Amino acid sequence: MKKLTKKWIGFAAQYKHAAAMLAYMVVYMIWFSCLEKNVTTYRLIHMKLDDYIPFCEAFIVPYLLWFVYVAGVVTYLVFKNKQEYYRSCVFLMTGMTIFLIVSTLWPNGHHLRPAVLPRDNVFSDLVAMLWRTDTPTNLWPSIHVYNSLGAYFAVMHCKELTAKKGIRLGALVLTVSIILSTVFLKQHSVFDVMTGLLMGAVMYVLVYKTEWILVPALRRKHAAS
Repeated sequence: MKKLTKKWIGFAAQYKHAAAMLAYMVVYMIWFSCLEKNVTTYRLIHMKLDDYIPFCEAFIVPYLLWFVYVAGVVTYLVFKNKQEYYRSCVFLMTGMTIFLIVSTLWPNGHHLRPAVLPRDNVFSDLVAMLWRTDTPTNLWPSIHVYNSLGAYFAVMHCKELTAKKGIRLGALVLTVSIILSTVFLKQHSVFDVMTGLLMGAVMYVLVYKTEWILVPALRRKHAAS
């Protein structure tokens, strides 16, 4: 028992940096849940282009894979690359915090969802399940878009995955599919997607094109290499 306890203590100490994202996600989920429950009046988000995009329930597959994708990339970095983990954390947490602040100060939503699902199939059933728990509010900028970019950037900058061409290509295809899913499922307006992409581009420059994000110990190690 003592050996097992000692082993777990050593494991926790070695990967204590994982606590950063775990702690943030608790705060994020509490804040987001409060917004979902209390936002009843909001400013409408709509672009003319939204009306020309058809509803396609099959996109529920990449939309739901987003949860596994982002969590999987962050978990991989926890064990494989601490430097990229910290970069990814700052990228993701900064964008998610901006989203929460925007949703709090400027409640927003849309009326894009069809009143009746046009087809009856397993994909439509999954969409209906999603819509029962996810209100068409708190949308701008799209975190599905932003975090997908964050996961993709992390994959592309992780040296352990440099030679894994299949994984890198798969990450690109999944990222593009998730972004498309947000509009084909009528989860987001094109405006949400555009602002999510813009915020992702700005944060990419700040996080991946500068070294300010590296913690001191990692900065010294990075400089030495």
